[in-house]
Amino acid sequence: MDLLKDLAWRGITYQQTDEEGLSKLLDNEKISIYCGIDPTADSMHIGHLLPFLTLRRFQKHGHRPLVLVGGATGLIGDPSGKNEERKLQTIETIQYNVESIKGQLTRIFDFQGENGAQMVNNFDWIGPMSIVSFLRDFGKHVGVNYMLAKDTIASRLETGISYTEFTYTILQAIDFNHLYENYNCKLQIGGSDQWGNITTGLELIRRTREEEAKAFGLTIPLVTKADGTKFGKTESGAIWLDPEKTSPYEFYQFWINTADADVVKYLKYFTFLSKEEIESLQQAVENEPHLRKAQKVLAEEMTRLIHGEDALRQALKITEALFSGDIKALSAEELKQGFKDVPTFQQPKEETIGLVDLIVSAKISPSKRQAREDIQNGAVYINGERTTDLGHVLDEKDMIEEEFTIIRRGKKKYFMIQYV
Repeated sequence: MDLLKDLAWRGITYQQTDEEGLSKLLDNEKISIYCGIDPTADSMHIGHLLPFLTLRRFQKHGHRPLVLVGGATGLIGDPSGKNEERKLQTIETIQYNVESIKGQLTRIFDFQGENGAQMVNNFDWIGPMSIVSFLRDFGKHVGVNYMLAKDTIASRLETGISYTEFTYTILQAIDFNHLYENYNCKLQIGGSDQWGNITTGLELIRRTREEEAKAFGLTIPLVTKADGTKFGKTESGAIWLDPEKTSPYEFYQFWINTADADVVKYLKYFTFLSKEEIESLQQAVENEPHLRKAQKVLAEEMTRLIHGEDALRQALKITEALFSGDIKALSAEELKQGFKDVPTFQQPKEETIGLVDLIVSAKISPSKRQAREDIQNGAVYINGERTTDLGHVLDEKDMIEEEFTIIRRGKKKYFMIQYV
């Protein structure tokens, strides 16, 4: 399918500066296209994914992605979508974040071959710039009235905006201008909140050249959930790409728990499955939703893309073990992923303790009487195995790699005993 038609079918295109002109350009030449991120944290989260995955679609059609990490703009702070000033971060923090994010971006893009992606850092050209150069070479070309008309700036005039954040849109315009001049970059992709920054870049490109300069902008819609809640957030917080912040198992679980009302949209947005494959999964959602085929494919595709095949296999193993109750099939590391958010009780490794006392101490049951009833009624499981022995004393055979014991009370209430 034609690239722009495919983006439209997927619902990815929100705004374009010149759809007809961009279509002709893409038909006639291979160009460089850029999308950027400011490293305000040491990891991306799934809210950052859609623009970069869209950039990857352009790469699959033969164009070259320029992946910009904002080592300079991250020091300033984008006012887009913010009601108040961002807290400035140190150069050391931003540089650390840059390196962390670079590794995550290498999983999304192919950096080899004729149209291999190229990573750039705007600190390389903005960092050495003097204030005089900034004002004479760039500030002169962007009118104050033009900037005040931007939604991101206009919306902050009442609550206040510093000159620092006021000039952010010019800094991002400098990026587009630099990449246009040095990398044949003729298209910038960004989220819908970046429209003002993108069009400022186009204005700067136009005004700083005597010959006709043709560049384009394209924005991506804000990802929403059918129930109105925020995409990418759970009770435990954001879904990060860093496996230390959000484990591959948690990442997999986020996608597999997608609602039927959202799953087809997310397959279109985030996966590289074909139109035919997605339409087949849409039929499965409509005709046999209980099988959750679409959710399984979405979770597998996304976990494989961000964390790799081995991490996907591990996530599937943990999921199956928890579903079947076969806890002993899991390693200590897998248990940490699968039971990250369950209540934890620390028990001295050298002390022996009876099951009844442990259940009360760990607040699994409220009293010894209740603990005995739970055990006798078969409601207590040790590492997935039911026990009805009131005199059971926990020892090494109940420990998984001498680190954990998993106690389950009833069908779904899990507790982790951690030995110290």
